[in-house]
Amino acid sequence: MEIGALYDFAEQQNIEVVCFPLAETGSMSLMLDSGACFIGMDSSVRDGGIQERVHLGHELGHCATGSFYNIYAAVDCRQRHENRADKWAIRKLIPVDDLDDAIADGCTEIWELAERFQVTEEFIKKAVCYYVHGNVAAELYF
Repeated sequence: MEIGALYDFAEQQNIEVVCFPLAETGSMSLMLDSGACFIGMDSSVRDGGIQERVHLGHELGHCATGSFYNIYAAVDCRQRHENRADKWAIRKLIPVDDLDDAIADGCTEIWELAERFQVTEEFIKKAVCYYVHGNVAAELYF
């Protein structure tokens, strides 16, 4: 899914994406009690490319799956919601058939795959883990 399609999805789902200073995290999403979702993105990640695509995909994953938590949530609960958002983003940004095609074409290095799919190396590692092992715990495999 290209960056424009991500913004189209947000618009179709009535998810407002706003520029908001978030230097520490780059982006965040929230859901109001009414169910309305908003995504804030720091200007540093709104580059029209890799960073914006990964951040927007991940935050849309929170909104699409309803995976939100508050500051009082336990660490394992937070990680569960982060993983759900990542998995949603992986399925949208790097469909398994496209990843298989890339590997069949000889694109096997992490940096090559990241370049091909216009994502960060960290994100492509999560995608490989998801499709191979069923989880996004890239730190266990790389």
